[in-house]
Amino acid sequence: MRVVFSSLNLVELHHLKNLLESAGIRCRIERELLARLAGEIPFPECAARLVVDRPEDEAAAEEIVRDFGRPRRPGAPWTCAGCGERLEGQFTACWRCGASR
Repeated sequence: MRVVFSSLNLVELHHLKNLLESAGIRCRIERELLARLAGEIPFPECAARLVVDRPEDEAAAEEIVRDFGRPRRPGAPWTCAGCGERLEGQFTACWRCGASR
């Protein structure tokens, strides 16, 4: 088992765990409760850690973590085929009629 990510931000950690599990990678969060003690004990020692269970999944997990850390560029603006509404690139569904991009 290998630590692929550590953080005091539990929301971010759980989101990454969900991303890994949706890719079929078994993982778990360790030291989650210690994150509450940040400031009482040194930060590096209390950061929660995301651990991959199987060594064969480590490379795929690290790629997902790397991709998660990259800033997202919005796509090109698009026009809804359902209602003709013009939408910004970051949207995947039309706000007016609900049609998918």
